[in-house]
Amino acid sequence: MKKPDENFIMLPTVDFCFKELMMNPKVRTGFIAALLDLSPDEIQDTEIVPTELPRDYPEEKLGILDVHVRMRDGRHLNLEMQVQFFEYWDSRILFYLSKMFSGQLKKGDSYEKLRKCIHVSILDFSWFDDDLYYHTIHLYDDGTKERYSDLLELQFLELKKLPPEAQSEKGILRWMRFLHGKSRKEFEHMAGTDEYIQEAYDTLVQMSADEKKQMEYEAREKALRDYQSQMKSAENAGFRKGERTGFQKGEQTGFQKGEQSGLEKAKRIFQLNAQGKTITEIADICQMTEPEVRDILD
Repeated sequence: MKKPDENFIMLPTVDFCFKELMMNPKVRTGFIAALLDLSPDEIQDTEIVPTELPRDYPEEKLGILDVHVRMRDGRHLNLEMQVQFFEYWDSRILFYLSKMFSGQLKKGDSYEKLRKCIHVSILDFSWFDDDLYYHTIHLYDDGTKERYSDLLELQFLELKKLPPEAQSEKGILRWMRFLHGKSRKEFEHMAGTDEYIQEAYDTLVQMSADEKKQMEYEAREKALRDYQSQMKSAENAGFRKGERTGFQKGEQTGFQKGEQSGLEKAKRIFQLNAQGKTITEIADICQMTEPEVRDILD
């Protein structure tokens, strides 16, 4: 058994670590208070709700380590850390937000039982084409610009866009700096700015010293790296196949269509392969020959 590394510290941008931090009620209270721009004293009991959203979509083969929180007043929050760029993130979060919203009602329930649902995307990549690190999004009337309903809300925290540190920063900015930390020194610095972030740091240190949790963390970190590498390979393979197809046709339009088609098909092949499908099954699903499938996987 390897000797534990005393300098090892988990990074909150790994979703396993983030979810474990949110299991601590005080940490959860402090973070949610910052998201809702409230004092932590105003946050009553919160509870973790077992996630019941479907996980059987090709893009979700790694699983989703999200955190579903229900507040005493009935509001629901879904907190999700995403470290890798996800092409259909906008559609994906709308899908899961709608599932969370509609999932509140059972057969025969009245619509008056519906409570506000908020999806919080904590992204370690840039999503919007602006310099804002924090976005909140609601439903608005196009003509009057008045808010139509407050029952659905999206929040985006883009960690890559953090501005230079300043004094007297808002709570949400302090939390974002902590979540984006990369060393003990950075975590310790942010812990001194807020008692709830201090609790998060203390929890982080305890988790990092736990051998079992460290193994789980490293396994998840490896899975994320492998998936990223696999998607990059699929992208490169799709580009090469599209390039060949385009030039064989001898037309620029053929090149563009071939490149896009090849990229999408290659990604699909890698996803099916990761799901344990055989070469024969993949070839049948993708309407390709077995040698063509092997050529992409190799």
